[in-house]
Order: sequence, then structure tokens, then C-alpha cells
Amino acid sequence: MTRYILCSAAALLLAGCGKDNPPPATTQPAPVSTAPAKIDTRPVILAFGDSLTAGHGLPEGQSYADFLQKDLDARGFSYHVVNQGISGDTTDGGVSRLDSALALKPQIVILELGANDGLRGLPIEKTQENLDTMIAAFQGAGAKVVLCGMTLPRNYGQNYIKNFEKVFETLSKTRKTALIPFFLEGVATKPELMQGDALHPTAEGCRLVAQTVFKHLQPLLAR
Repeated sequence: MTRYILCSAAALLLAGCGKDNPPPATTQPAPVSTAPAKIDTRPVILAFGDSLTAGHGLPEGQSYADFLQKDLDARGFSYHVVNQGISGDTTDGGVSRLDSALALKPQIVILELGANDGLRGLPIEKTQENLDTMIAAFQGAGAKVVLCGMTLPRNYGQNYIKNFEKVFETLSKTRKTALIPFFLEGVATKPELMQGDALHPTAEGCRLVAQTVFKHLQPLLAR
């Protein structure tokens, strides 16, 4: 961050100068740009999620939301993708930050939350309740919702996994949202597309996730 340091000569320093000694030169403050920051006025697509949305472990600009923005621009769709992914977030966290999300007045919300609930073994009923609350809030504000389905590692048990996956299918039907059956489809099972933790995609993996998201998003878009 650039910092401007304003320097001035103190009057007391001049008192010690003789007639033959010129006063010390003063440094003029650097000019401050008054140009207003450019505001993106395009309709907002909100990427609302956890570390999979935030781009955990990747350099800035390589999350799936960043790639999605490039895909939209390349195809002539005028939207601004805003990334509100927070690593480690649960559906409880998503509900707690609904106000800041709604303040953006998104036209479309890509809702990617719930994975951390499952990984922590939280009650599935609470996860469903929280997701339902978020979907209702976004839809009530006039936004279309794309719900991102998730699954869990096989060691969580067949029954828990089945009930967890069913949450997304059920909410998509009852709330009439678009549904991505599995957010990491075609990526999670390929080690070369996943980071060392086997949970988060690489940059190339995120590029492919963006393509999957775009496929389900496209019917909701207006040129």
C-alpha cells in the first residue's frame, strides 16, 4: 500500500539560520490522485461458499469464481462475479453472513456450502435447515439460486453419506433451484487435479469446476 508522507519545514529551524544561509528546502507533498475508483455496475453473480469457493491453497485469481468470470466475459455475458467464499465456513456461518450477501443485491447466487458440516459430522437436519434458510432469503430478495451438491469421503458411512447427499436433491426440488449434483464432478477423482490434501482442486481443477458451474448457470443468464 502506497503511503504518502507529508513533510514540512519547522519554523524553529529557520531561527538558527544566518542571513547568508538560505533556509532549508522543503519537500512538497506528493500529489494525491482524486480519480474515483471504477465501480463495476454489471449485475452480480454471487459465489457464496467455503474454501472450495475461496480458492484455498491457490494464488490470487485462480479460484473457480475467477475462471467463471473469464468464461462469462469470453462468451459475451455481462455479469460481475463476486467471490464470498470463506475457508472453513459451515452452513451456520453462511446464515450468519446473509445480510452482507444480500446487500450486494445479487441476481444469481451459486450456493456452495455444507461440505464442512459433513466433514465435521454435524447433524444433517441442521445443515438442511440452514441451507433452506439461505435459499429462501436469496429467492425472497429476487435472486436465482444454483445449489451445489456435495458428497463425503467413503469412510463416513453409507447411511450418513446417502442422507447428506439427499439434502441437496430435496432442497433443489422443494425450492425449485438449479442443482449441480456434485460440485467437483470430474475433478475430485483425479489426483492430478487435486491439491495434496485431496480436498481442494488445483488451479486447473478450478478451471474445470468453472466449466461445470457455467453449464448449469447458462440457462439463467441474460445477454
